Amino acid sequence: MDQIDAVRTPASWVVVGLDNGGTCNNATVLDATGQFLVDHLVENPSLVTDGPESAVEQLAEAFTGILALTSTPLTLVRAVGLDTPGPASADGVISSKGSTNFSQVSWHGFDIRGALQARIGLPVIYNNDANAAALYAHHRHFGADAMEKSSVAAIVGTGLGGGVVELGKVVSGAAGMAGELGHVQIPLHGVLEDDQPVPACNCGFAGDVESIASLTGIKNNLLPYWLKRFPGHPLAREPIKRGAKLLRGYGEKEDPLALAVFGQQAKAIGKLFTIAANFTDPAAYFLGGGVVEAAPHFRQWFLNTVRENTQLRAEQQAAATFALVPDLDMAGARGAAVAALEAVRPAG
Repeated sequence: MDQIDAVRTPASWVVVGLDNGGTCNNATVLDATGQFLVDHLVENPSLVTDGPESAVEQLAEAFTGILALTSTPLTLVRAVGLDTPGPASADGVISSKGSTNFSQVSWHGFDIRGALQARIGLPVIYNNDANAAALYAHHRHFGADAMEKSSVAAIVGTGLGGGVVELGKVVSGAAGMAGELGHVQIPLHGVLEDDQPVPACNCGFAGDVESIASLTGIKNNLLPYWLKRFPGHPLAREPIKRGAKLLRGYGEKEDPLALAVFGQQAKAIGKLFTIAANFTDPAAYFLGGGVVEAAPHFRQWFLNTVRENTQLRAEQQAAATFALVPDLDMAGARGAAVAALEAVRPAG
């Protein structure tokens, strides 16, 4: 999937990718030759807090807007890929309990995929946002060999999302909840300090990856502990929620407290990838989220620390690679488009 001019017009039939977020939608177009027609963010307000009707209409506007920008006739569009934050079913039905972005009662159990499909009159293929980013990372990394390779991705954000890709396709599972890597419980030996409490996750688990490797994990578990070890630290004067968001900037400056926190996060992800190594033995391990959007020296340090704490056999070390999710702000829409392309591409 090449990135060429800023905006292209289609050379063949196309699919559209729509990434739905808490504040904005991002749209892209992918043609049948595997080339994206835009190489930058194309956004519009998502209006998810206004409820399903407004949000679906905004997705429809994102769809028509990206077609206009790329001079793509509607008749060339074979399908639309959609991703949203989870939890949702494999068919795009928002959890009956809602979610962070879909908190109003009107969203609970809402079929966002079906509603968009009815609105635009085209097949809509759904993935959650972490799976979409994982799929894009996989196809971008492996290129022509993508359909012969496997990968695992951890996406570190407010929570920890993930994706498992096998032979170029997302493993979704029976209920659409495969790849929820944040809620894999990991051995904590070598991750926590001797006197550090076992971290709790909002999902009810203790000691899962998200309880450590997420912004929520920093706020609830890691930063309160480390501030006790560094009582004079400037972040001690900040509200804990704000302090958690400011921590990455300190990490980029190699602040000892910040490096201690992010080091624990990297070790936790290393434990997760060690489990993946023994379960799916992937050809690549991808890391995405806020660390990808950090200064290059910091994100490389973080990736190196993850790699150092992933226990692989010699044969696996020779066969597997570690990499950052590319084009993170566009990865969701692009992954959604890749899923749509694979769903409608003629066999053979």
